[in-house]
Parts: sequence; C-alpha cells; structure tokens
Amino acid sequence: MEIVHTPVLLNECLKYLSPEGEPFENDAFMIDSTLGEGGHSFNFLTKYPGLSIMGVDADSTIQARARQRLSPFSSRMNYYNGWFNDFYAAYPLERHPDLILFDLGISVFHYERSGRGFSFRHDEELDMRLNPSAEESAADIVNNYEEKKLADLIYLYSDEKYSRRIAAAIVEARRGGKILSTKALADIIYQAVPAKYRHGNIHPATRTFQALRIQANSELKRLVSAIHNAFNVLKVGGKLGVITFHSLEDRIVKNYFRNLGKQCVCPPEVAVCRCEGHPCAEILTRKPVEPGEEEIKMNSPSRSAKLRVVRKICDAGKERLTGVEAL
Repeated sequence: MEIVHTPVLLNECLKYLSPEGEPFENDAFMIDSTLGEGGHSFNFLTKYPGLSIMGVDADSTIQARARQRLSPFSSRMNYYNGWFNDFYAAYPLERHPDLILFDLGISVFHYERSGRGFSFRHDEELDMRLNPSAEESAADIVNNYEEKKLADLIYLYSDEKYSRRIAAAIVEARRGGKILSTKALADIIYQAVPAKYRHGNIHPATRTFQALRIQANSELKRLVSAIHNAFNVLKVGGKLGVITFHSLEDRIVKNYFRNLGKQCVCPPEVAVCRCEGHPCAEILTRKPVEPGEEEIKMNSPSRSAKLRVVRKICDAGKERLTGVEAL
C-alpha cells in the first residue's frame, strides 16, 4: 500500500500564507523550503492558480517522489536539491519570494520507506541522514562519541531523563562490537531504562532516536542561519511561516521572530542604538497556531506542531540573532 505524507496544519498554512488580497496575488512566488513529498506545495498550487513554487529538499530520493506528484503543475513548479541553509546562504535565483514556508517535520516516507533507520519499527541500518552524503550517520555517533558527550546530546536534543543510563548502556554494548542496526540500538535502550518506563505512552527509544536524527542532520544548527537568511531573501511585504515539532526548534523560531518584531535589540549598556531602530517584521501569530482535535485524531504526528508567521517590513541585521543560538 502506498503511504503518502499528510501535510500538517495545512488549512492554517493556506490561510496565513495566502496570496489573496496581497499586491502579489496574481503572480506570487513561494519557496517551499522543506518540500518532502510535496503535500503543502500540491495544495497551495491547487488553491492559488496565480502561484508558482520553488521546492527545496536535501534528499534527492524524496524529491523525485515530489516531482511525480507535482507533475500536473510542471510549468509552475521548480526544484532545488540541497540543504535549505545552503540555498538561502547563497541564494541562487534572480526572483525573490513573496512567501516562504518551512515544515521541519520528517516525512512518513523517511520513517516507513527510506530504509535509513529513522524508525525502530523496522530493523534497518542505523543511518538517519536525510542526505546520504552527509558526513556523520547515527551509527557514527552511537559508536564513536564518548559517554558524556553522548549522554549530553541525548538529553539536550530530546529531554530524555534517562540519558545517562542510556549512554552508559550504549558504551557498554559497543565493547562487544559496533551497534549498526535500529533494532539492536532500540533493544539496548529498552533494557537500560527502568521497567516502569518501558510501558509508557511512547517507546523508551523514541527520544534517543530523535536526538540522534537531529545531530546526524545538524537540524538545529542549520535552522538558525536558514530562517535569518530566508527572511532577508523575502520581499518586503512578504510572509514567512515556520512549522516546528519540538521545543528546541520552536524556541529558536519564537526568539528570532520576537526579535524581528522589536523596535530595538541592542543591549542596555549600549548608549546609541546599533540595530535598525525599528521592527523588521510584523508578527502575524502572537501565539503559535496549533492543530485542532480533529487533525490530531486524523494525523497523530501533528500533535506537537506549531506554526508561527511574520510579515517582512525590512531586512534584519545580525543583531536580531541575539539569544537565538542553537544548542
């Protein structure tokens, strides 16, 4: 059976990033910074006939699936294969976008069909790289990091309360040979945690797998520069939306958007303002937009999603990155 990823907060994205009523309504250009299987792009192209999209994705395999799905819109759809932070750091297009969307979730394809070990539901090679050419796989992290570094990573990127026990168990287990499969790692974690923790709402390996995926793909480190450069690539009056799925991502986006909305971000000890001296953006979502009960019921991965959107007033200097550091 073919499994197709369900785009999260779709109606909310279509509403907040709508070109309708905007000066660019009849000839809008959008960048889908995390194309995936093309779910959001498909619906934007369907609803807004005056819109064209550039789809960015680091994974050429999933991008090929998106190309097939979006083939009916061929004249309005273009593609870039690479990391979104690289794309925005050296923006390659003459035309600048009116709309930008980041959906930081992982596609169902990666969990179910990629064979790269994103999920322990299947016994696969422990990889987790969205782009297979990336230097460090999950197996490299598991087998090479010293115990404290591994424990810190698991705790910081997943808030796993048993990170020390899990890291110690991994280090002990790899003395008998490298840990190379998802099942082997999940079993080690399962045995490392207390018995009562094994039967909670989620599998005890869930958080550790999340932390390894974030590290293998440098997800948080890429995000900070990507959203800053994307904002500056955006046309004045354009809108930027970001969907996050865990607290670390959301904190980065929330703090950056808050800084964009401030008149001044200079520290108190600075006598004369060195930043723009006025807001760089209008915050369109004072509180994050979250899925309703019906969406969560129909698409459980949406339960932790949050959408934040801003409208650009002017370019932002590096001062707006104050306090937006990735862990």
